Amino acid sequence: MARKSFAINTEPHVADLGDGTELHFTPETYGDLFLDAYAELQDVQATLGADDGDMSGLSGDKLRSLYGAIRKYLTKMMTEDSADRFSRYEVRQGGEVVEVFRDRGEADTYCEGLGAGARVTDKSIRLPDRVLIELMEWSIELYGGGTKARPTGRSKGSSAGSRRTGTTGKATSRSKA
Repeated sequence: MARKSFAINTEPHVADLGDGTELHFTPETYGDLFLDAYAELQDVQATLGADDGDMSGLSGDKLRSLYGAIRKYLTKMMTEDSADRFSRYEVRQGGEVVEVFRDRGEADTYCEGLGAGARVTDKSIRLPDRVLIELMEWSIELYGGGTKARPTGRSKGSSAGSRRTGTTGKATSRSKA
C-alpha cells in the first residue's frame, strides 16, 4: 500500500508593513480563486496598455485604474479581516455611514443611487506605489507556484548576442569521426 502525506498551510502569510501594521494573506487558495483574480488583473493591465510592465506612458487616470485593480486583486488574496482594513470605502450620507465596500467602483455606483449629499470616503490603508507593486509580486510568488509570472520572449532590456569575428574553421569535428 502506498502512502503520501501532503502539507497544507494553515497559518496566514504575513506582510509586515512596519509600525505594527500587518496584512494577512490566506494560507492556501482553493479552486480557481488565484487564477481568476490574477486573470482579472492581467485583463485590466492589457486593457490599459501596461501588460508589458512598462507604466511610464500611462496617464493619471489609467494609473489610478491599474492601482485600483492591483488593490482589488490583493484584497481577494487576503483574509477577511485584513481585506476589510486594506480596502475600505465608506458611503456616507448626512454624516452617517450608510454602507461599506471593498471596491471603489462599487462604492461610487451605490453612492450615485443615493442622490444628493452622499459621498464616498476612502478609509483604505495608504501605501507607496512601490510597496503596492511589491505586495502584488510577492503574492504572485506565493500563490503562483513559487515563481514570478514573467513574460515569455526576450525583454526589451536584454542585450544582443555577441558578434562573431573571424572565419569558421575548416577542420573536421571530432564528433563526426
